[in-house]
Amino acid sequence: MERVLAAVREGLSGVLVLRGEAGIGKTVLLEWAAGQAQDMQLARVGGIQAETGMGFAGLHQLLVPFLSGLEQLPGPQRQALESAFGLVAGPAPDRFLVGLAALTLLTDAAAARPVLCLVDDAQWLDQVSVEVLGFIARRLYADPVGMVFTIRDGEGRAAALAGLPELVLGGLPEQAAGQLLAAAAGGRVDGQVGRRIVAGVAGNPLALMEAAGELTPGELSGAVPLGWPLRFGGQLEELYLSRVRALPPQTQTLLLVAAADPTGDPALVYQAAGQLGAAAEAGEAAGSGRLVSWRPRVRFRHPLVRSAAYYAAPVEARSRAHQALAAVTDPAADPDRRAWHLAEAAAGPDEEVAAELERSASRAQARGGMAAAAGFLERAVLLTADPARHAERLLAAAQASMQAGAFSKALDLLATAEAGLLDELQHARIDLLRGYIAFASSLGGEASALLLKAARRLEPLDLDLARETYLTAWSAASLAGHLAGGSDLVEVSRAARALPPPADPPRPVDLILDGLARLVTDGPAAAAPALRQAVDAFTAGDLSGEQGLRWASIATTVLWDDDAGHAIMARQLQFARAAGALEQLTADLPNAALTDARRGDFAAAASLIAEADAAAEATGVRIAPYTHMLLAALRGNQAEFTPLMAAAIATAAAEGQGNAATFPHWLAATLHNGFGRHTDAFAAARQAKENSHLLTSMWGLPDLIEAAVRTGHTKVAADALEELAATAQAGGTDYGLGLEARSRALLSAGEAAEEHYREAIGRLGRTRLRPELARAHLLYGEWLRRQLRRRDARDQLRTAFAMFDEMGMVAFAGRARRELRASGERARPRSPGTPQVLTAQEEQIARLVAEHLTNREIAARLFLSAATVAYHLQKIFRKLDVTSRAQLARTLRNGKGTPAERG
Repeated sequence: MERVLAAVREGLSGVLVLRGEAGIGKTVLLEWAAGQAQDMQLARVGGIQAETGMGFAGLHQLLVPFLSGLEQLPGPQRQALESAFGLVAGPAPDRFLVGLAALTLLTDAAAARPVLCLVDDAQWLDQVSVEVLGFIARRLYADPVGMVFTIRDGEGRAAALAGLPELVLGGLPEQAAGQLLAAAAGGRVDGQVGRRIVAGVAGNPLALMEAAGELTPGELSGAVPLGWPLRFGGQLEELYLSRVRALPPQTQTLLLVAAADPTGDPALVYQAAGQLGAAAEAGEAAGSGRLVSWRPRVRFRHPLVRSAAYYAAPVEARSRAHQALAAVTDPAADPDRRAWHLAEAAAGPDEEVAAELERSASRAQARGGMAAAAGFLERAVLLTADPARHAERLLAAAQASMQAGAFSKALDLLATAEAGLLDELQHARIDLLRGYIAFASSLGGEASALLLKAARRLEPLDLDLARETYLTAWSAASLAGHLAGGSDLVEVSRAARALPPPADPPRPVDLILDGLARLVTDGPAAAAPALRQAVDAFTAGDLSGEQGLRWASIATTVLWDDDAGHAIMARQLQFARAAGALEQLTADLPNAALTDARRGDFAAAASLIAEADAAAEATGVRIAPYTHMLLAALRGNQAEFTPLMAAAIATAAAEGQGNAATFPHWLAATLHNGFGRHTDAFAAARQAKENSHLLTSMWGLPDLIEAAVRTGHTKVAADALEELAATAQAGGTDYGLGLEARSRALLSAGEAAEEHYREAIGRLGRTRLRPELARAHLLYGEWLRRQLRRRDARDQLRTAFAMFDEMGMVAFAGRARRELRASGERARPRSPGTPQVLTAQEEQIARLVAEHLTNREIAARLFLSAATVAYHLQKIFRKLDVTSRAQLARTLRNGKGTPAERG
């Protein structure tokens, strides 16, 4: 704890999670820290069981001292935080954008004076608040902000804090425990009696102090035999229950109302208790001071006291307490808490209260509190008598649970719903939700079968939703590939082709579904018109990212349309960043990096990969390392590629993602071809081809053709060329036709081969795909050398080598250099220039500075604080010996300061 405070005073962050059983001293340590932090701004929040279903309640309470800084937040962050707190109306905010806003709010406040956040009983905070606080704790670095959490052992909640620095508190050692017992008793404690008490409560400090107050001086001194087990069995819950039950009835009622009220407002408690005949003076009864204090806020001595005060009362009394609290709670200012009290007061089904809870769920969803929405809906279900509404609310609760990531809970709710009387649409929705849950859980084969079942059920009920479901089923089946446990891609595609035609004009998702289904059933030529129409609609710029933009990138792949794919992905990133959709960015950033890598802009790709890694770390979303592998394969970095490949294959196979498991083999073929290891390349490409469908193999076919030709497998190469030509000619782009020409040249001889090589160079030269163009020059140069045309060969090989060397494609550059040497010329690589000294994160920050982003904008992009960006920027300036942002940009343009390749 002292180290946390010291770090904050030195301008750095400090984070600690205290874990232990009730009474072990966690809250006392927080009180100690608060007392030591007189030079800091203090923010505190304590979890209360009754508040676990109130979305963002804990975060709001913690940030109240800093809300005056809302106006200084960047627009999207301010909108997200205000929406989460219900201060403004708007779309449901991304919870990680809320986290970024909270991080900025805290670190901005800390710039003026250090901040210490103390979070007690984190296991009882609402789920989304814990997730956001965990996000903040992981993003702090060069910020004078301390965060200390306490978590009670045995509670399954607060998983979002796992992995943070943790201290587990146990019982006191025997000697220290004996000293505490004696100090609490204020008199003599017999040694043997003390040891028995210490052992009986396992050294728990609070239990020791309570025992000292509960036992008589005679019992403590040994003059009177000590009853065993202890009167409260060593269990604090039993002790506090006995103390509550010993109070006068009015005092018990007052304590019950206070325990049922999470606000801690004494005026509200007194007003509600008054309706039950308990006066405020009842709180001053003898013995109550050991349990609760009333000013300035109602505060129970320990959470176990609150539980005892609540559960000591019979169920009927608890219901009356909640009814009284609902009556005094302002329905305009606090409708959700009022609805919750009404629900707790209900003795049986109550449609009016259930409807109130449903409205509370809608408000929670609007604020992005999906777990809270699910909780409200589950409670509404229990109060619903009408079978139709009961089923509808169950399905709504299941969907909210799924959106909150509580997949097991969602499946349980679906099973409950299925046992009731449902109509056909509700049955279809159950299938649909199960399919989405399976897909989100990466169970590819099972997901496609469930989604196909749902789509078929939806056809006569909602054709638009059925088509969207078929498209998702197609994606799931594509991902599962040969590991599909149920419906395969052919089955899904045939079912989609049998659908009635969509409305005129068709939606982009209709066009993409039609095109992808035709790709499987009828081939690329049949698929191209619909896919081209969809891509043109997206590139026209008149459609939002919510209308299927993510599917458009698949269409551009089939059409070999790199320009459209790059433009669409740039728009997708723009949408995701503008909306603050951090989880969406974890998918979009690697895809954008893939397009940059295929264009040979490895620095831009690496920067996007680093940003994606930051997003994944911040959100906890796992992303497959396919872009990392592509970069390693193109750069010829075997040491980095091999472990990534092994891990990716194992993960994909374990999750039933057959096509994902083939991707690393295609990349291995590229890597081996770069080194000229064509036998290894052929083996890798052949293995990938056996388990791939056209969509996932088409871009890998050129590597298979090259390796097959070089190893004498001309029949395999010819078959692959026929497949490649079908897609290239259907797309009609220079990209696809250039790769076809390059591959056809490998299988040709004489003038025909030369004509194809020249066509490939011409077509690929009109694209931005420099690695593919450089490979065309390399293959043409190799062919010319074997035709004994050494001078012509050197021209092509020089060009290839220079391009590979400039891009950093080490393996291919080495292959070109060997060919040049064989043709009678020696090539030398570029001078390495300035030593490569920046870390990956430092380089990323430097590049964003070079793009003229401010520290605050960089912080938002990388999910850091502006102070942390400034801290890293100082190190960058020092390492590169620059003194200004403009000088840094010039240094980067000269190719200096980039991190050395690993491995």
